[in-house]
Amino acid sequence: MPAPFWNWLAGPAWLLAALLTWKLPDGDDFPDTDRFALLLLAVGLCLLILTATRRLKGRAPWALALGLGLGLWEVVQAKFLLLPRPFFGTPQDLLDVFLTDWKRLGDSLFHSLLLLAIGYASGSVLGIITGVALGRSHHVRYWVRPLMRLIGPLPPVALLPLTFVIFPSTRLAGEVLMALAAGFPAAVLTWSGVSAVDPAYYDVARTMGASNRFLVLRIALPAATPQIFVGLFMGLGSSFAMLVVAEMLGVKSGLGFYMQWAQGWAAYPNMYAALLVMSVMCTTLMTLLFKLRDHFLKWQKNGLKW
Repeated sequence: MPAPFWNWLAGPAWLLAALLTWKLPDGDDFPDTDRFALLLLAVGLCLLILTATRRLKGRAPWALALGLGLGLWEVVQAKFLLLPRPFFGTPQDLLDVFLTDWKRLGDSLFHSLLLLAIGYASGSVLGIITGVALGRSHHVRYWVRPLMRLIGPLPPVALLPLTFVIFPSTRLAGEVLMALAAGFPAAVLTWSGVSAVDPAYYDVARTMGASNRFLVLRIALPAATPQIFVGLFMGLGSSFAMLVVAEMLGVKSGLGFYMQWAQGWAAYPNMYAALLVMSVMCTTLMTLLFKLRDHFLKWQKNGLKW
């Protein structure tokens, strides 16, 4: 089937979902049905405009699938209540959460980003410094390598009860665990990158009077940059997991805490809204990290995919 035909189907799919939302009677009292129908209508019209101006292109199949999926979800749950409630909400329920509880969601997102930024950034910096030291110094390898083998492979969540006892606040404990989650892969990959540098580069630089600082900043780190970004990518994924666990089990703020609160009150649409916000947050941060990688490693722009 030719691509232009798919392009023209995307907008009508959303318009059909809007029509079903508007005309079919609700199976229960959903106050935001009209608003949801208007939202579907607006998206459908925008898709038609994008198709007419040839701007939709490769996104058309996804737009079509989303429109059909939302329409099916609307009919199955909002109109006929085929799935058990309150565990399975409706599109209107999700929209209502964003309209009525956006302040609390925004505050939770801010606290999650702040907690993640401190833990991930500190762990990544310490991991890179440790990796460089391991790659450049025999004495550091002798003392630090056994500790890394002992503590590094442990899932950070296994240390959660211990950190909650040692550190004065649950927030600080969560930051430390996220730093550990981010620091171990950054240290290992940085160490591997530095160790793989050809010793001849160091010898040439020394014959021209280069200092140890120059060897690290101008030779070791640039040569290890591809591996460093792999470690940063792995550490960010581990930090996401640790962030949710810390917020659910101890830190009294953030999206994880919001999800725990919503589940406790059986407010499942709020929980799904928090999951959606968290997914967007994680995807955005991963994308930004890869944009940064592509900027520094332009010759390897297509080497690692996201």
